[in-house]
Amino acid sequence: MNEVVTNILKEQPIIIPKVLLKYYTKLNITEEELIILICIINKGDKIVYDPGLFTEEIGMKPYKAMQILNDLSEKAILEIKVENNPSGKKEEYIYLDLLYNKLFNIIIDKNHEATINTDLFTLFETELGRTISPMEVEIIKEWLHDGNSEELIKEALKEAIYNNARNLKYIDRILFNWRTKGIKTKKDILEEKKNYRKTIKPKEPIYDYNWLEDE
Repeated sequence: MNEVVTNILKEQPIIIPKVLLKYYTKLNITEEELIILICIINKGDKIVYDPGLFTEEIGMKPYKAMQILNDLSEKAILEIKVENNPSGKKEEYIYLDLLYNKLFNIIIDKNHEATINTDLFTLFETELGRTISPMEVEIIKEWLHDGNSEELIKEALKEAIYNNARNLKYIDRILFNWRTKGIKTKKDILEEKKNYRKTIKPKEPIYDYNWLEDE
C-alpha cells in the first residue's frame, strides 16, 4: 500500500507559474478559477474546451468547471474560440493569451511603480538631509496608495521645506488639507494660492500726520 501511494506522489508534478501565484488577486479571480487556470497551463496554451477534463484532474464536476470557464471568459482572462480541428471539424479551443497580457501589464506597472518609489525616496532623503526610516518609507507608500500623485507629494515636500518643517507629519497634514479642498495637481495648488491672495485685504496706508498742526 505504501508503495502505491509513493508511486502516486511521484507522478509528474503540476507546474504553478510564480507570477500567476503572486498576482492572481490583482486579476480579480477566485481560488477555484486559479486552479482551473493552472490546470489549463499545464495542458498547454491551447486546449480543447472540455469541462469534463477537470473531473479527472481535480475532481470538479463538469457543470461547475463550465461555469468557471465562462466566468473567466467574461473577465477577459481566457478566450474560447471555434476552430477547425486536425480532422476539419469545428471544435472549441481555450486560449490564454489574454491572461498572459494581463500578467505582463501587471509586471510592467509594478516595475514602473518601483522606479517611481525609488526616485521619490531619494528626493526625500536629499531634501531632508538624512536617510528616511522604514516607517517613513511605508508612510510615503501609503500616500501613493491613497491616490496622491508623485507630483503632489513632491509639492507637499517642497512646501514643508519652505516652512522649515522637515518631517513627514507636517507633509501628511498638507496632503490632507489639499485632499479636502480637491487639490490634485501642481496647477490646482497654484490656483489655490492665487485665490488666497485675492482674499487678503491690502493694508491701509499710514500717513505721517502732524497732530500739533491740527487747527
